[in-house]
Amino acid sequence: MSSNKKRRLNVQKTDQIEAKASNRVRRDENPVKANAKENGNTEPQGISEDEFDPVEAVDETQIAGKRKFSDLGIMDQLCEACTKLGYKEPTPIQTEAIPLALQGRDVIGLAETGSGKTAAFALPLLQALWEKPQAFYGLILAPTRELAYQISQQVEALGSEIAVRCAVLVGGMDIVPQSIALGRKPHVVVATPGRLLDHLENTKGFSLRTLKYLVMDEADRLLDLDFGPILDKILNVLPRERRTYLFSATMSSKVESLQRASLSSPLRVSISSSSHQTVSTLLQSYIFIPHKYKDIYLTYLLSTSFAGQMVIVFGRTVNEVQRLAFMLRALGFGAIPLHGQLSQSARLGALNKFRARSRDILVATDVAARGLDIPSVDAVINFDLPPDSKTYVHRVGRTARAGKSGHAVSVVTQYDVEILMRIEKALGRKLEEKADIEREEALILSERVGEAQREAIKQLKDEQERRGSGGRMRGRHGGRRTRDEMDREEG
Repeated sequence: MSSNKKRRLNVQKTDQIEAKASNRVRRDENPVKANAKENGNTEPQGISEDEFDPVEAVDETQIAGKRKFSDLGIMDQLCEACTKLGYKEPTPIQTEAIPLALQGRDVIGLAETGSGKTAAFALPLLQALWEKPQAFYGLILAPTRELAYQISQQVEALGSEIAVRCAVLVGGMDIVPQSIALGRKPHVVVATPGRLLDHLENTKGFSLRTLKYLVMDEADRLLDLDFGPILDKILNVLPRERRTYLFSATMSSKVESLQRASLSSPLRVSISSSSHQTVSTLLQSYIFIPHKYKDIYLTYLLSTSFAGQMVIVFGRTVNEVQRLAFMLRALGFGAIPLHGQLSQSARLGALNKFRARSRDILVATDVAARGLDIPSVDAVINFDLPPDSKTYVHRVGRTARAGKSGHAVSVVTQYDVEILMRIEKALGRKLEEKADIEREEALILSERVGEAQREAIKQLKDEQERRGSGGRMRGRHGGRRTRDEMDREEG
C-alpha cells in the first residue's frame, strides 16, 4: 500500500474517533433535566385533511441486514437500556420504522400484535428528547387504560438511563393525583383520549402547546371505540410543527382518514401482508364438542395439555368470565377474572398478579385482547369464539410473542361452526382439530365440574346482590356514554 493511501486511511480513522468522542461528550453534557422548563410559543391551529402529501414508499434495501439497535442509529444509553430489558435484537417493525423516525419523518407502522411496536416509537422519541430535553415533549395516546399503563412502564424502563418521567392520564382513577403529576412537568404523557381532553379543558396551567412528538398507538382500536370526535378536539389544540407516529395492526378507511388529518408526508412501513396474519411460532387448533360439555373440556385442557402453564381464557361476556373464574377456583385452579366492570385498581391488580405468576390463569373478556404484553403467556383458550376474525387474531396474539412459541385452542360447539369458518377464511388456512383429547378421560370430570358449577352460580348471585342494582356488575346502559365509560372498554 502506498504511503499516500496509508495517510488517507489514518486521517479517516482519526476523524471517526474524534466524531465518536464528540458525540459522547455532547451526550454526557446533555442529560434530561429533572425540572425541565417549557419553551416555545407555538399556538394551536386547526388541522386540514387536504394539506398533506400522500404516503411515500419505503426503500427496504436501505435498512436491510441491521441486527443491532446501534446499527439503526440508536444512542449508546438507549442500547444499554434495551440490553437490560432483554431486547437482544430489533424486531422487523423496529428495524424498518426506527431509522425513518430518526430521520425526522412522520411514520405509519403496520404490524401484527406482539411485534414490538412500543419500542419502535419510544426509542426515537427518547433519543430526540435526550438531544433537546423539555417538559411535555411527547404525547402517547392509547385506547385502553391497561395499555396506557403498560406503555408508560416501557417508556420509563427504556428511558431509565436518561431519567425520563411519564404521567399517565386514564379514566377510572382520581383526577387530582393526575393533575399533581402534570404539575411536576413530566417529559412524556401517556393517556386515553377521554381523560386527556378532560385535563386539557379543566386542569389549570396544563397545555400541550410545546409538544414535539405525538404517538397514536393501536389507532384502529382508538377509532373502533368512537374516539373520533375527541381525537379531533385534541388534534386542534396541538402544535402543527411536530413529529407524528401512527401505529396500528390494520389500515382501515378510518385510519386512512386519521392519517390524512394528523401526519405530514408520512412514510408507511408494514411487516404484515394481511390484516389477519398471525406469527409463525403460534400453534392454532380447535376442539369440537357439544355445547353442554364446554366447562368439562375447559377443565380437562387446564388439567392436562396446559397444566401448570400460564393461560388466558377468553369469554364473551362479563357474567361468563366471572362465573368461569369462580368455577375454576372451586376446582383448585389459580384463576383471576379481568373485565371492564371491575374497578380500575382491581383490573390492574389482576394483571399484576398474573404477570407475577401468583395466578396462572387469567379469565378475561376482550378487554385483554388488544395491546397487553405479558411475555410469559404459554397458551390462549377461546372458551367462547369471538364475533369477528380481527378479534380472534388479537386474542391469540397474547401468546407466541417476541419470537417465542405458544398455543391457541378454540372451543367450538354445534353453534359455532359458521364463526369458525369465517375465521379460517380470514386467516387463509384451516385450523387443525386438537388430536390429544381423550374424551373418556374428560367426561370422568363431569361430577366434580358439576359441583363447581353450582358453587360458581351461587357465588355469582351473591356477588351481584352485594353490588346491588346500582353497582358495576350490570349490563351496558343506553344513552350517551361519558368519556370515562368510553376508555373503560367494558368487555
